[in-house]
Amino acid sequence: MQKQNFQIQLAEIESALSELKNTPQAYKIVGNIMIAADKEELEKDLSQKKEMTEVRIQSIEKQEAKIREKAETLQKEALGALGGED
Repeated sequence: MQKQNFQIQLAEIESALSELKNTPQAYKIVGNIMIAADKEELEKDLSQKKEMTEVRIQSIEKQEAKIREKAETLQKEALGALGGED
């Protein structure tokens, strides 16, 4: 579920970055208001958020791989134990 949330965030960030390239004026939401912001600064912030989100997704994928590997090992052990009882 976390991975899906991060993937959604990543898609939104990438969309914002592409839209930012096509607009002359940029705005940033601060609290409940939208203020004019420096386009280059926003691009830098979004790029940093994108990097962090990608790192989080990679971390989750590594955890998933370890869990899958452990589950396969346990499954093999269980099947081996069941097969040895016959």
